[in-house]
Amino acid sequence: MDTPLDQSLSELTFYLYERAIHPELFNIYASRQFFQGGYEVIIWITGGSHVASIFAGPHCMTELICSPDQMLPERGLMQRFAFRGEKSHKCSWAHKHNYMMNFQVEAMSANLFRQTHADLTGMAKKRGMYITYPQAARNELVPFSYLDYEARRDGLQLHAFHAFPDHQTILKTQSIFDLNRQAQ
Repeated sequence: MDTPLDQSLSELTFYLYERAIHPELFNIYASRQFFQGGYEVIIWITGGSHVASIFAGPHCMTELICSPDQMLPERGLMQRFAFRGEKSHKCSWAHKHNYMMNFQVEAMSANLFRQTHADLTGMAKKRGMYITYPQAARNELVPFSYLDYEARRDGLQLHAFHAFPDHQTILKTQSIFDLNRQAQ
C-alpha cells in the first residue's frame, strides 16, 4: 500500500457523483457511518483526502477527493474540479435535494501554517475525525486529515481540512447536503 500523501497536492481533484462509490477503490484510514433522521452517512478518510456519501431513500450523493489517475467509474459522475485556488458549486440531486460546496487551497507563510496546524489539531482532538500521517512527515509538522461534521434532521454539513506541511498548504472543503428544500 502506498503511503498517504504520495500524490501531488497540485494533482488532487474533487469529484461529485450521484451514486455510491465502492470502498475497495480506496485505502481507508478511518471511517464513520451513522443514521440521522431519514438519511444515512458514510465518511472515509483516504490519506490526505476523503470520501463522503449521503443516502436519502433510494438516492445517493458522493463527494470525493483523489488523484486524477485513481480508477473511478464514469457512471454517475456529475462534476469534476481540479484544486486550484477557490471554487464554489451548487447543484440539485435526486430532483429534490440541494448540494452546495466550496473549496480553497490555502498556501501560507511558515508562521501562519504552524499556527493554523496547531489550531486545527487542537480542534480535531475535541470532535470529528482526525488522522495523522507520521510516515509522510519530512519535518516536525505531521500531515493530517481532519473532518468535522454536523448532522441535522434535514441535512449534513461537512468541513474537511487536509494539511500538507511540505507545501505549507491546507486544503479546505465545506459541503452542505440539504435534504429539506426543493431544488430551485
